[in-house]
Amino acid sequence: MAARAYLAELFGTFLFLTIGYLSVPAFAAASAPTPNLLVVPFSFGLGLLAAIFAVGHISGGHFNPAVTIAMVLDRRTAPMDALGYIIAQIIGAIAAGVVVLLTINQAAVTAGVTMPSGGVTDIGALILEVIATAGFLLVILASTRRASALAALAIPLSLIAFHFALATLSGASLNPARSIGSALVGGDVNQLWIYLVGPVVGGIVGWGVWRVIDGGDVVTMPAQEPSGEVDVGTV
Repeated sequence: MAARAYLAELFGTFLFLTIGYLSVPAFAAASAPTPNLLVVPFSFGLGLLAAIFAVGHISGGHFNPAVTIAMVLDRRTAPMDALGYIIAQIIGAIAAGVVVLLTINQAAVTAGVTMPSGGVTDIGALILEVIATAGFLLVILASTRRASALAALAIPLSLIAFHFALATLSGASLNPARSIGSALVGGDVNQLWIYLVGPVVGGIVGWGVWRVIDGGDVVTMPAQEPSGEVDVGTV
């Protein structure tokens, strides 16, 4: 069962990020002008929605190392499962980048690399990623515990909102796997550290805020077999 969960995380991350990555060259190739700030955020958010409904019932639908780390801290995911999830998420993200590379070109992948813009410094982007990921994780932790029937919609919609806010500033990663896939395949890792540190720290901060404000329920750490409940979903 654990192997099925890992494969679900791999395929789900692949599906989610393939849709998101392809939105960048798709926008560039559009014959009629289409606002990039509409196309890309909706593509990532709806890509996440597709992944959650496709395989979220198998693994819990993390698709984001920051989410998995927060779930370990909240005792919803066992540490050994978390390691398998994170490896699967990174493989899925790289595979998504390879799809864009093989079907279009490397420049199309590079165009989707997360990096600061709009005059934002590296440190400024780091702070934005920490704050946004913390907020995103708060939505995930709260909705999956307090409004589970709506979580599969609340989470992707929140991701869209954060993309609208940050896409032209920090690049709106909120997900180390998302940034790893495009950076490695796109051949630009110069600022990747921002999107490794920021979302991970943000995920931990988000979990801390959740515990302080809400407290959550006392949950027994699951065995290696996942529950099948759709826990989350992410960028």
